[in-house]
Amino acid sequence: MRIVDVHSHWGTKRGYVLRTDAALARQSTTWRSEPKYDTEEEMARYLRANGVRAILDFGFTKNLPLDEVVPLHDYALAVQAKYPDAILGHWLQIDPRLGEAGAAELEHCIRASRGFIGYCVSASGMGYTADHAIYGPFYEVLKHYRRPALVLVGHTGAGAGLPGGGGLKLDLCHPRYVDCLAADQPDLTIIAGRPAWPWQDDMISILLHKPNVWSELHGWSPKYLTDALKREIRGRLKDRVMFGADYPLFRYERLVEDWNSLGYDDDVLAGVFHRNAERLFGLASPAGAR
Repeated sequence: MRIVDVHSHWGTKRGYVLRTDAALARQSTTWRSEPKYDTEEEMARYLRANGVRAILDFGFTKNLPLDEVVPLHDYALAVQAKYPDAILGHWLQIDPRLGEAGAAELEHCIRASRGFIGYCVSASGMGYTADHAIYGPFYEVLKHYRRPALVLVGHTGAGAGLPGGGGLKLDLCHPRYVDCLAADQPDLTIIAGRPAWPWQDDMISILLHKPNVWSELHGWSPKYLTDALKREIRGRLKDRVMFGADYPLFRYERLVEDWNSLGYDDDVLAGVFHRNAERLFGLASPAGAR
């Protein structure tokens, strides 16, 4: 089964999402995986070995000044150009307070990249809900180039157990703000990233109501999705839910095994693993693939 991974991180030391010794020490307890840095070639080889084409997200650039972000974007575009069969593209997290300058950098990357470029809203880290006017310049760029916004909803355990939850305000990632954004911006395609725990029923309702909203499920094993969401994946949301891993925090072998254990038929799994994303992103299926 081929896989389009709609959201993962970098496995390289330069791009690794966990940036401090304390955060790396928590990887094994929060995500049950061990920190490991790969070279760019090793990362691409691992993606290929699992039949994966991935969209990557640094995850730590959301509060950096532009002069630190631009070299990372240049790095991302260069690596994607070298390994286009493994890396489809990138989600950019640019501080929305940078305004038009940040939006110009997003547009530059869209025009310069050989792969996909989209914008990721991490509201709990950026400090503004997804429907806030501060993102306006970024959404205008996305609409102009017909690119989706990835809006992170719910949480995956980041900050859990730390004083004040590491300063993360969970309500900022409530799906209600995706609903507001979708209503205010009907021409913007929105992907709700993560399963939206603990508000999965709210997310289901929004997906059924707003045709410009899709879902990808990174950051969780599918075994822990609610029964209602598991039912809708084979039912009314069969064509709207996509696979996301959160590599390297999760390994593909584990996630594929967990998805296969849920009893879905091949048609449902094909939709989740690749077909829905191929349709949304306009990707050509590999020659001879089904």
